[in-house]
Amino acid sequence: MKFLDCCGKTCPIPVIETKNFIETEKPTELEVTVDNEISCENVRRFLVSQDFTVTVENKENLFAVRGLKKLGETPVVSEGIKRVLVFVSGETIGQGSDELGGILMRSFLYTLKELKPIPWRIIFVNSGVKLAAEGSPYIDTLNELAAQGTDIASCGTCLDYFEIKDKLRAGRVSNMYEIESSFLEATNVIRP
Repeated sequence: MKFLDCCGKTCPIPVIETKNFIETEKPTELEVTVDNEISCENVRRFLVSQDFTVTVENKENLFAVRGLKKLGETPVVSEGIKRVLVFVSGETIGQGSDELGGILMRSFLYTLKELKPIPWRIIFVNSGVKLAAEGSPYIDTLNELAAQGTDIASCGTCLDYFEIKDKLRAGRVSNMYEIESSFLEATNVIRP
C-alpha cells in the first residue's frame, strides 16, 4: 500500500495531490490521510471517480481514506450522453436592479425542472452558494431537481467564506478541482 499525507492542506490541494500521486505512482492500493471532513469527502469522491473501491476510517479527526483499484476494464462513456452544466456565481441574474435579478433567478431555477433533459449538475460559487443554504427560497426547487437526478454542488471555500457551510440545505459541498473538471465533462454550460 502507498501512503499520502495531506493533513493541514486546504481545498482543493488534497484532491490535486491525490490525482498527481495516482498519476506518478500508479498505486493499486493507497491511503490518503486528511484532517477534515470536507477534504475526506472530496478525496473519497475523487477516488471513486478513478475506479477505486473506497473505505474511510476516522480516528480523532484524522481521516484515513483507503482506495483499492478495481481490476478489469475501464467503463466506456457513451458519446450520446448530454451533460448540461449550470454554473451559478451570484444570487441574481444580470446587472442593474437586484430586485429584478432576484425575480429572474427564481424563474430561471424553477424553469430548470421543466427542461428535458434536466441539468446534469448545478454548481454554485461565490455568493451563489447562498441560494442552496438555509433561508433561501430556492431550497425546495433545488431538492426537487436533485430528486430527479441533478447533482447540486456548492463550492466549499465559498461556503466557508460566507460562514454557511453548516447551513447548506440543498446538494453537497464540492471543491475547485471537481468544479473545473465539470466544465471539461459538460457538453453544454449555462451561466445565468
